[in-house]
Amino acid sequence: MDEDFIISKIENLENNEFQLAYKKLIDDFNDKIDIIKQCGGTASIQKQHNKGRLTARERINYLIDENSNFLELGIFAGYDMYNNFGGAPASGVIIGIGKICSQNFMIVANDATVKAGAYFETTLKKTIRAQQISSDCNLPIVYLVDSAGVFLPMQDQVFPDEAHFGKIFYNNAQLSSKGIAQIACVMGPCVAGGAYLPVMCDKYVMVDGSNMFLAGPALVKAAIGQKIDAETLGGATTHSSISGIVDYHEKDDYKALDKIKKIVESINFYHTRFILPDDYLEPKYDFKNLESYIDFSKNSQYDMYELLSRVVDNSTIFEYKANYGKTIICCHAKIGGYKVGIIANQKKIIKTSDGKMQLGGVIYNDSADKSSRFIMNCNQDKIPLIFIHDVNGFMVGKDSEWSGIAKDGAKMVNAVSNSTVPKISLIIGGSYGAGNYAMSGKAYNPNFIYAWPNAKIAVMGGEQAADTLTSLKISKLGKINENQKNDIYNDIKKNYDKQSNILYGAARMWVDEVINPKDTRLILIKSLEVISFSNKPKKANYGVFQV
Repeated sequence: MDEDFIISKIENLENNEFQLAYKKLIDDFNDKIDIIKQCGGTASIQKQHNKGRLTARERINYLIDENSNFLELGIFAGYDMYNNFGGAPASGVIIGIGKICSQNFMIVANDATVKAGAYFETTLKKTIRAQQISSDCNLPIVYLVDSAGVFLPMQDQVFPDEAHFGKIFYNNAQLSSKGIAQIACVMGPCVAGGAYLPVMCDKYVMVDGSNMFLAGPALVKAAIGQKIDAETLGGATTHSSISGIVDYHEKDDYKALDKIKKIVESINFYHTRFILPDDYLEPKYDFKNLESYIDFSKNSQYDMYELLSRVVDNSTIFEYKANYGKTIICCHAKIGGYKVGIIANQKKIIKTSDGKMQLGGVIYNDSADKSSRFIMNCNQDKIPLIFIHDVNGFMVGKDSEWSGIAKDGAKMVNAVSNSTVPKISLIIGGSYGAGNYAMSGKAYNPNFIYAWPNAKIAVMGGEQAADTLTSLKISKLGKINENQKNDIYNDIKKNYDKQSNILYGAARMWVDEVINPKDTRLILIKSLEVISFSNKPKKANYGVFQV
């Protein structure tokens, strides 16, 4: 293949069973999203409307610019969790990036139709993640507050730890100190510690019928014997005319959201972009019938160039060390006119120049060495990095150990850890073991981390884990028959497969969002637009590593 040109020429039309299964996977994925977007259900939505209030999603749709897209993040947070309490769709808070008066904003909107907008642990994770993205990308933020506060039956998972509720207010202060605009609009309850959030923002809007207080009427009566109603204690009139906390007092949701737009128009958003997009051509190939080209069934082989040809501008790349370390593709490209460096796992079996065979999706000494140097080069050139995961991990065995795979793997992990340019991770297949680390997994602070619905995250594959754990369990039990052995294996594998499923990880915010593959390029472009306003990266310092 020419180093600067991609030709889509491999079509996998043989595995019809996989193609049908993949289409069903996408259909099921879309059905799950439709259900989550129903929020707390029809009755809860009607209850919100009966109060004269919009739902969280209705508020966002009205707030953002007409005909603009909202990049929602964390929609699967809390998925299949909290079932003892009736579930918590999207964890009761909507976060994402949308344009308000042509300016990108992070938007955080409590969903009062889900447990009155109460905070679960995953609700906190989403909110804090939104603040982190805002901080990293110099992205102003709007909070649409409508929450009853901590979900009391699970208060131990929400209140005291370093990443619990107090972190939100810590981040409020940090964002303010960095000069990042924060606008809060209280549109329902805002109680207890949660009352600090809007007060710590730059601008504060409050709607009639909402309230904000550190302690509600019942607690006030119990604590000091004072009888007072909620409106008098902490309503919009009280805080706009007596306490003076509220900057803008509005009659209803629509007027409050219009006020936010007026506030945005009044702010001088001065940002210097450390990267600017060039003019670009769309890819020569699209995502239509992608399952005909990329087969994820049973860790099948496929050519990563097939995906790259559908993601990068004009289906054109400039490949780095094309003939060395071929199980990882390192290349320069443009996406939406933005210059990027791409590190992508190649899933084909590779034959090296000295005649050795290398398994696709495995990181060898040479591919780790190549990737490390490429990451350093991109940092030197101030170019954002995109990691595309379908990785089984690092190569194991005598030959690899003797050739220093731990040393070369550590070098790659060091390069990723100390990289200062923005990073985006996209998991399109498996992301296993230390391969996840080397490819900038969650622990390595990528600015955004996305995954396809078929993706898996785990320390190893289900079959390998089941084999290992079954052997360990049998060694403790002694002699057992084949049926007992199979039962042990199947139970372990079932549990492992469940935990490695991407929706399990998305529920716990291990990824920012699970995305439809066909939306990959558009989401990458939007993410690059957002990170282009990040501060110019500092010079990377890699410290000491073995060479």
